[in-house]
Amino acid sequence: MIGFAPPRERLQASVIVPVRNEAQRLPATLQALAAQQEPPDFEVLVLANNCSDDSAAIVRAFAQRHPWLQLQVSEVQLPPQQANVGHARKLLMDEAAQRLLAGRVRGAFIASTDGDTCVAPHWLRNTAREIDRGADAVGGRLLAASDAEPGSNPPQRWQRWDTAYRLACEKLQCLLDPDDADPWPRHHQHFGASLAVRADAYRAVGGVPAGVPWLEDEALVQALRCADRRIRHSCEVRVITSSRREGRVDVGLSWQLREWDRQAQAHGELMVDDPDDLQCLLLARHRLRGLWRRGFVARADDAAWRPLAQVLGLSAELLHRQATQAATFGALWRQLQQQRAERGLAACRPQPVQRALAGLRRLIAEAEPQTSRWRVGRGSDG
Repeated sequence: MIGFAPPRERLQASVIVPVRNEAQRLPATLQALAAQQEPPDFEVLVLANNCSDDSAAIVRAFAQRHPWLQLQVSEVQLPPQQANVGHARKLLMDEAAQRLLAGRVRGAFIASTDGDTCVAPHWLRNTAREIDRGADAVGGRLLAASDAEPGSNPPQRWQRWDTAYRLACEKLQCLLDPDDADPWPRHHQHFGASLAVRADAYRAVGGVPAGVPWLEDEALVQALRCADRRIRHSCEVRVITSSRREGRVDVGLSWQLREWDRQAQAHGELMVDDPDDLQCLLLARHRLRGLWRRGFVARADDAAWRPLAQVLGLSAELLHRQATQAATFGALWRQLQQQRAERGLAACRPQPVQRALAGLRRLIAEAEPQTSRWRVGRGSDG
C-alpha cells in the first residue's frame, strides 16, 4: 500500500517516478519537471522503494521549495521478490490511474519517467497534444546523456549506428505497413523513462502485467498493441537519460550498453537483423491486416491465405482459423509471432549494421515511389 494525499480536482496528468538510490541525479529530474512550459494540470508522484540514501528527503525538500508543484513522495520497503522496477512502476501507475479516473477528466493520462532522466521543457505539453490527437499511448524519444565512463567500449558510435538502423526500420515499416496512428516521422522507443498512457486505456488492458521484474514498459505496450490501441512514437516528446553502465535494473539501457561492450570485445562490430527478412515480414503483415480490415477473415480462400501462410511458416488452415478466432488484429499478430518463435522461425539472419543500413536505404528508395503511386491510385488500404 502506498500512501499519497488525495488528488486535486480536474487533474489531467499524473507523472510517476519510481526511484531507488537516485540521490545524485534526482534533483535534476525534479527541476526539469518543475520547469515544464505550458503543461496541463499535473501532479508528480515519487515512489522511493528500498532506498538506502537520501532520495526521499531530497524530494520532500524540493517540494517545500516549490510549493506550487503538486509533488509527493512515498517511501516503501518492498519484499525481495517485489523489489524491482517492474513492480514499483506498476504500483505507481495503478495508483495514478485510480486518481485520474476518479476525476473523470476526458483524456487524463499517466506519464512515466525515471529518477535519472531529465524531461524536455515541453514534455508534458507535447504529450498532451498527442493524446488530444487520438493517441492512447505516447512513447517519447530518449537521448543519452554524455555521462559515459571515459574509455568505455563500444564507442558511442555503436549507439548512433543502432539508432540509425532502428529509425530506418521504422521508415521502411511506415512505407510497407503504415499505421495511421503513428505516421512518419516517428521513432522506435517506448520506455519507462518517457511513456504516457491514457488512464482509461491503461485500465482497459489491465495495466502493467503483474510479476514482470523488468521490461515492464514493453509488456504494457504489448498489452496495448494486443488490444489494437493507438500508440504514437512522437519525435516532439523528448527526454535525456543517463548512459551509465551500472543501472538499477537487470535489463534496461545500462544492460544494453554493457551488452554492446561485450559484443565489441567478441565480434568487433555491431550485428543486426537482415533488412530483407524485415521487408518480407512487413509485407505479410500489411496483407494480413488488409484482409482483417475488409472482413475477409471468414473466407477460407486459398488464393489469399496460402502465400501469407508460406511467408509466416504456418499452414493456411491454421492461419485462417486463428484469424477467424482472434478478437483483435494485435492479438492475432502477437499469437503468430509467438508461434514463429516456438518453431524457430522468428530469428533473422544477422549481418553487420553498416551493410544492413545500406540494404534498408535501398529498400526505402524502392518503396517510396511505389508507395506514392499506390496511395494516389488506390488509397491507404489498397
